[in-house]
Amino acid sequence: MSVVWAATSPDSGLFDPVERRTEVSDLSDRFNDLRSCGQGYVEVRSPNRKFPVLTLTFRGDHAVVHLMSDTERISLLAGDGTAPSDAEVEVPIMDDLAAFTGDFVLDAGRAWDLVHDFTQTWAAGSLGEWREFTDAGGGQATDRSA
Repeated sequence: MSVVWAATSPDSGLFDPVERRTEVSDLSDRFNDLRSCGQGYVEVRSPNRKFPVLTLTFRGDHAVVHLMSDTERISLLAGDGTAPSDAEVEVPIMDDLAAFTGDFVLDAGRAWDLVHDFTQTWAAGSLGEWREFTDAGGGQATDRSA
């Protein structure tokens, strides 16, 4: 199955915004390379549509997953208890670190499994509980489901 993606370069450590259309196995290889580096940022979408776009950002064993439904709407996947709710976890967003509360932190391996599931169906609703993102700092999100 083909997938369109952009990701952090394992060589430079910087986000490479050039989208690639490859098989999912190539994306999996990139993710594994980034895991070896300790952190990374990946954007994934269907080759047939611009949206939805799923992003996986991680540092160490902590990850955050975003869903861009369109140009105006971003949601965060609820965390899996990997980090306490009141914890603050920093992960890379493109080339900068961003802080999120533990409410939105997942285990990086589980987050990758969810991204892989997304590449099989292009449906994000079944991946978990989505909360619409509001940029209030600290990874805040509203209580509305996406």
